[in-house]
Amino acid sequence: MPPFHFKLQQILDYRAQLEEQAKLRFAQAQREHERAEARVDALRAQVAENEKKLYENVTSPNEHWLLDHYVTALKSDLVAALRNLVMLAQAREDARMLLVQRAQERKLLEKLKTKQAERHASAEKLAEQRTYDETATLRFRAPSF
Repeated sequence: MPPFHFKLQQILDYRAQLEEQAKLRFAQAQREHERAEARVDALRAQVAENEKKLYENVTSPNEHWLLDHYVTALKSDLVAALRNLVMLAQAREDARMLLVQRAQERKLLEKLKTKQAERHASAEKLAEQRTYDETATLRFRAPSF
């Protein structure tokens, strides 16, 4: 009997390639989200630090006005960074869902390949057993009386 050949091997390879691309896309989305989180944390720290300066040691009204506008600008940057963080979180979740879908599709084909390989091995073993049985039957000679 010929060796096992999976007829859908090219499709399985293609789905594995799609899964790898999805992994890369998810990793990139994860890195972008982490960068955005770091930016939000840095902006929060700057806002807290400058608000503390604003209420602690103001020497002149001009300096107070300048610091107040700077804190307002930092807060608007923080709001924009938070919006960006939400968008990146959604993009990361979309990439994760795509990765899960692609992995399921690949695993489904791998399971089919495994079952077909088992079926082929079983059929090959059965054919081999039949050959051995027939050979044993032909070699067996009943004792003559």
